[in-house]
Formats: sequence, C-alpha cells, structure tokens
Amino acid sequence: MPNRLLKFMLVTLISVTFLSGCVTPTYVTKADEFPGMYTEKPKSLLIMPPMNLSTAADAKDYYATTIEMPMAFQGFYVFPYQLTAEVLKQQGIYDAELVYDMPLGKFQEYFGADAVLFTKIQKWDTSYAVVASSLTVSIDAEIKSTKTSETLWQYTGTVVVDLTGGNSGGGLAGLIASAIVTAINTAAADYTKYAKQANGRFIYSVPVGPYHPQHLKDQQVKLIQQSVTVAQ
Repeated sequence: MPNRLLKFMLVTLISVTFLSGCVTPTYVTKADEFPGMYTEKPKSLLIMPPMNLSTAADAKDYYATTIEMPMAFQGFYVFPYQLTAEVLKQQGIYDAELVYDMPLGKFQEYFGADAVLFTKIQKWDTSYAVVASSLTVSIDAEIKSTKTSETLWQYTGTVVVDLTGGNSGGGLAGLIASAIVTAINTAAADYTKYAKQANGRFIYSVPVGPYHPQHLKDQQVKLIQQSVTVAQ
C-alpha cells in the first residue's frame, strides 16, 4: 500500500509539473507580436458591434458602451460608435459576424477607416451557489486592416470577481448572513465596471496610435505572447 501511494504521489507531482510548464506565459515585445500595427500605422478605427457568444442576452448592449473612449485614449481617431452602428444597420449589417470573414475594403471606402475593431464576448456570466458566487467577463478583441483584411493585433482580457459574502461568523446564523451578502453582491454586480477592467487587459497591449505621445516609441514594451495558449 505505501508503495502504491508513493507511486500515485509521484505521478501526480509529475503531471502537475508538466501542466504548469504548459501554461507558463511567454513575454514578447509589442513590435515582435504585432508588427502589422507598426508597418501600416492605422490612424482611424471603426468599432464593430460586439459579437455575443455568452449566455447573457443584454451583454452586447452593455459592453458596447465601454470600448469607444479607451481606444480613443490610445491615440486613434475612433468613429462615433452609435453613429456608425446606425449606418451599418441601414446597410443591413446588424451583426459583426456577417462581415468578420469578408474583405474589409468597403469600410475604407464608406467611412475612410484604416482598421476595424472586432470584439467577441466569450463570457458574461455569474456562477451562483447560495454562499459562493463569482462573476466572469471575458473579451476577445481583434484589429483588422481595411487594406488587406489581415489581423494587425489581437488579445484576450478576462476578469473573474469573487462575489462571495465572506466569513460572517460560525453556525447557521453566519451561514445565512453570508448567503444574504452573496446574493446582494451578485444582484448588484456592475458588469460594465468589470468589462472595463477586462478591456484594460487588452487595451494596454495595443500599439498606440498617431495621436498618442508614445506613437512608435512603445515597440519594446513587453507583454504576454498571444500566439500561444496562455492561462489568463
């Protein structure tokens, strides 16, 4: 029995070590990871309506309010989202999925946009189990060139927030108090606040545009490589 236990522990340790090694992040410079942003130097950016892959029907409308200003602060001219969304609707484009895999030259022709920002809401979910609750917001983002339709930049931002009520004392009374606090925290959770935090993860990695003082000066800034699978 002791020998079997020892073998099991060794196998487990090796497995954990192996898995840990698989998810070790690799750091690269912005210039190495996103060279297209520095060669094309896009000035103007058109933000497409978010693609909602989550189970939350209202996630798309909430998230759309969080992305325009942060990208403008990164030094790009950003076309007003509400205006462009309305123009796209008039053209029959209600969902970004309709044009994601199509040539993007028309956006240069109609809007004068150098690049298009696509976002996908992967998760916008609350996990609730009476005394334990968490909120997850996960966003995939991608900038594509209107000249070549190639991807110039891509990133994923994920925020997981613990909404659990915490320790409110022992016994049944403490359990009930904790459950109440958890329920309140879950009901009051501000998704847009955490969506902005998720945005912050990926917006930091965007090579800044020509209206930012660090334009073309941030090429050696290091970030987690996105071309390999990394635990966020």
